[in-house]
Formats: sequence, C-alpha cells, structure tokens
Amino acid sequence: MFDFLKSSSNYQNLTPAQFAEGLREPGAMLLDVRRPDEFAAGHLPGALNLDVTAPDFAQRVAALDKTQPTYVYCRSGARSASAAGQLGSAGFAHVRNLLGGVLDWPEPLVR
Repeated sequence: MFDFLKSSSNYQNLTPAQFAEGLREPGAMLLDVRRPDEFAAGHLPGALNLDVTAPDFAQRVAALDKTQPTYVYCRSGARSASAAGQLGSAGFAHVRNLLGGVLDWPEPLVR
C-alpha cells in the first residue's frame, strides 16, 4: 500500500534534513517533478522542473547528466518516488528522493 515509502535498489529515500545535507554535495542536481503550475507556486532554490506526468519526461531525463548526484522531490513524495525509480532504471547512478516532499520541507520555498 505504501510502496513509495520503501527504498528501491536504484534510489534512496531521505528525510528533509538528510536531503538538505545532500544538496550541499558538489555537482548535485535538484529536480522538482511536479506540474509547472505547482513549481511556479513555490519550489526549492535551484530546482529544475521536469513534470514526471508529462509525456516527454523520459526524453527530457535522457538529456541530463546521469553521473551527477540527483535529488528529486514533489509535493508529498509519491510522484518523486516514481520519478526516482525511473531515473534509476534509466542509469542515473546516485538518485535521492525527498520523503514527505515540499509538505515536509522546513525552509521557505522560492518563486
């Protein structure tokens, strides 16, 4: 039922504190996988918006550097868990998912 809470072998779930710490890693790539309207309403600083529900998600992901540490989030953690699994399957080496999404993010979002 709550499969999105489990870590897959190709990505790791992180608490907000662990996620924030990981974003300090050199070269870290931050992906917001929500819809563009959700992104525009507020997102983490430095995030790139790639809607996981968009038909071209896989194509857009293919253009990214698979060797960079990749941090993924959404509103609550469910869509980002799906995206993290897809990224891992696409060959991304270091994928991290934010548990609880922006709902549990303790810092202000930017617009």
